Amino acid sequence: MEETDVQSESDEEALRFEIEQPEDYSEYLLHSKADIVAVLRSLIKRRALVSAYIDRGSAFLLTSLLAVTTDSDELVLDWGRDEEVNRRALLAEQLILTALVDKVKVQFTLRNLAETRSDGRPAFRAALPTKLLRLQRREYFRLSTPIAKPVKFVATIQRADGSALVAEASLLDISGGGVGLMATPSLAALLPSGTVLGECKMTLPDEGLLVAQLCVRNKFDVTSRGGGRYVRVGCEFMALPGGKMGMVQRYITRVERERKARLSGMA
Repeated sequence: MEETDVQSESDEEALRFEIEQPEDYSEYLLHSKADIVAVLRSLIKRRALVSAYIDRGSAFLLTSLLAVTTDSDELVLDWGRDEEVNRRALLAEQLILTALVDKVKVQFTLRNLAETRSDGRPAFRAALPTKLLRLQRREYFRLSTPIAKPVKFVATIQRADGSALVAEASLLDISGGGVGLMATPSLAALLPSGTVLGECKMTLPDEGLLVAQLCVRNKFDVTSRGGGRYVRVGCEFMALPGGKMGMVQRYITRVERERKARLSGMA
């Protein structure tokens, strides 16, 4: 797993988390200890990848939940690969953790992380959160991108030997939660689950250039009707700022409206 710094481009583009907007998402907040523990244990069972944002997104690390102990009201998180980021996490005033399981977003806040050990390896421990957000993203409609106006994807990928590869692919689909890439098997092999891709560039027709950070979540092989083979690489947007989310939603709404108009014979 990889960690990286996150730079906010402006005040308007600062990272926003639903758990910090209780007036808009109060119906999705859990306060019962039993409910919170049940959700946290589901993350362990599903081996969910968790993004831990340090001090409102100044940096983040990718981790996973290892244990939940109700006797001591503590949880244990996996240690990250980058020692500097791990130390920043231990010193952080606050961490916001977010995960996505079966299109359900889970968010919670932790404070005062401490170092511990799990199965003989370094790990983090912290007090159980007092509230947890569980948000079903029903509004995330997945749009298959038009063949006539393809959306191109460009990002720089680090190979295992440290060299850089400028990768290009087409988007198969896009939603408010992320994108599906049409990748060759060789490209997909360079994108294991958990890979973080920074500065991904996608030009949305009639909207402009979208630059976003993505995390690879899943992959599966596809065979087209013509017998061609490719890999769909599913990627999640990582804390996409509100302005960029609006850009994505406008593109989806317009393309779907145009598609329905053509089907009804009005275009």
